[in-house]
Amino acid sequence: MFHQLIASAPDQLLAAPDDLKTDQLADWLRQIFGPLFLVIVSIVAIFFLFTREITRFVQFIVLAIGIGVIFYVPNIIETTAKAIAKALGVDLS
Repeated sequence: MFHQLIASAPDQLLAAPDDLKTDQLADWLRQIFGPLFLVIVSIVAIFFLFTREITRFVQFIVLAIGIGVIFYVPNIIETTAKAIAKALGVDLS
């Protein structure tokens, strides 16, 4: 029995540990920070509405929508950069 334990020990030592799985990291971060982002945007927007600062409210909402699109839409920056490069005639191959 002890011999079998010693014989199997190198296999256990050489076995690869569970690798970190980062492919779902962006989804996990969206699940955590998404609701927090929406709560903060809602509180600030309500503050601007109650203080009757309509110009700042509109500016804030436009900025929040821009940040929300970047945050919630995967690969938006990469897609936009490729589109701009293609429009400028830059070869990406």
